[in-house]
Amino acid sequence: MRFTTKSLLLSGSILAAAMAFGPGATAWAQEATFVMASNDVGAPSYDPIRGTKLNAATSLIYDRMVIQDADQSFHGQLATEWESTADGMAWTFKLRPGVTFHDGEPFNAATIVWWVPQFAGTENAFMTDAIESVEVIDDLTVKFVMKNPDPNLLSNMASIFMGIPSPKAYDAMGTDYGVTGAVGSGPFTLQSFTIGQETVLASNEAYAWASNLSENQGPPHIKTLTVREIPEDSTAFLELRTGGVDMLLSVPTDFLPQLEAEDSIAVGTLPGTGIFYIPINTTVAPFTDIKVREATALAVNQKEILDNLFGGIGSEANNFLISSLLAADVDPALNISHNPDRANELLEEAGWAMGSDGVREKDGTRLQVALWTQNGTEFKRVTEVVQAQLKAVGIGADITVFDSATINDQYRKGNEHQLAVRSYSWANADIIDWFFAGSRLGYPNVSMWNDPKAEVLNKTAMTGSRTWEERVANFKAYHEYVLSQFVFAPIYQPVQIHAYSKDNITLPETVRGTRLQSQTVVDITVN
Repeated sequence: MRFTTKSLLLSGSILAAAMAFGPGATAWAQEATFVMASNDVGAPSYDPIRGTKLNAATSLIYDRMVIQDADQSFHGQLATEWESTADGMAWTFKLRPGVTFHDGEPFNAATIVWWVPQFAGTENAFMTDAIESVEVIDDLTVKFVMKNPDPNLLSNMASIFMGIPSPKAYDAMGTDYGVTGAVGSGPFTLQSFTIGQETVLASNEAYAWASNLSENQGPPHIKTLTVREIPEDSTAFLELRTGGVDMLLSVPTDFLPQLEAEDSIAVGTLPGTGIFYIPINTTVAPFTDIKVREATALAVNQKEILDNLFGGIGSEANNFLISSLLAADVDPALNISHNPDRANELLEEAGWAMGSDGVREKDGTRLQVALWTQNGTEFKRVTEVVQAQLKAVGIGADITVFDSATINDQYRKGNEHQLAVRSYSWANADIIDWFFAGSRLGYPNVSMWNDPKAEVLNKTAMTGSRTWEERVANFKAYHEYVLSQFVFAPIYQPVQIHAYSKDNITLPETVRGTRLQSQTVVDITVN
């Protein structure tokens, strides 16, 4: 079933509150329009606590306790200082004074006492599970008493899923929060949100608490920012080229030659934070057989995709983590690379004989599988190449393209998909837990993998590490076991590319952060 989204605007009361906190609301001349990455299209809400898919605009609405720079160092945003006890069983955070939410409510220690328990029972609960309680030291100081050490706590705090909403607004809107309204303390207030189409933001003219990653310590220079959702990368490129939009937050590599040929367009890059990969549904035949899964993974020619589709920009992906993470440094024998000879051997061993039309058969059944993807030029092109690579070893694949806003609901059914082409953006090893934990079958665990040994390794990695070194070792062991079971096939590790009109906007000389988010957007000026 496909689902149709519909426009949902801010309720009158929340819109009035947001407008009330924009004293400069008459200065609408400083406008800009950005286009978010096609992978971000279709996020159903701006609820960072209950949401499982958030888009790039989330960081503009909400502040976080800490944020990360490109070198993965941590910098205070709503927290100014922090320290952990030697045993990791307590963290103390000093909070930034003078911060208010868009609805005028103060940010203080009471906010944190309310905020942390909200994650209980949500799919994001793992981010705060290690926190036993929050103690108030004074109005601007809190202490986290831990159930167990969590050396990853700062990384969690830097996630956009830990943007802090106004307690008053969150409680008042209930399950409508994030759709009919969203109230944070960030540099922009939410004016309207049309699911799958666009988000309109206004400068928070009270903003005076940017992190030290921003040159501008006051309100954003952009007074009205429209963030559009355009699923087709070619359409987004045309919009930038013809002046319909000012910036693309993500650009496919195959558009680079055309963009670089345009005198009015500037292109920038950041290190990649994600992987393109193929989750393999381990609960549906023929992929209940590990030999078929391994053959499928070995059929993928990463170098061909890197060179021919991405012009050699980025790198091959041979496991599930970006190469900058220490837990990506696995036993080389476990990395997954193109090996068609071994793929053919495995399929023969599994009883799948090559048919006259190039598709294998077994007991009268053809090795014809479903290959899903989402709309977007890049996804469709990668999927078409993967289809041809599978066919080269005798696996036929029928491609189905879903709207990015609805495909996750299809995965949740659990038994209709077999293979898919997906990507993620996340600079932390706990992404393995997110996509392979047995508690998240269907989505985000599209592989439908629920393995007892994996669950033990997962628990140790997520909750059994006292130090950062232990955490790396535990995630490396978990990662290696996932690789050994061939529950996915790695494809490609991109760099992050953005492009913008030099005539319309000016970016700071250095883009700060692991991706282009609020710390850079507040510094962008309109020409």
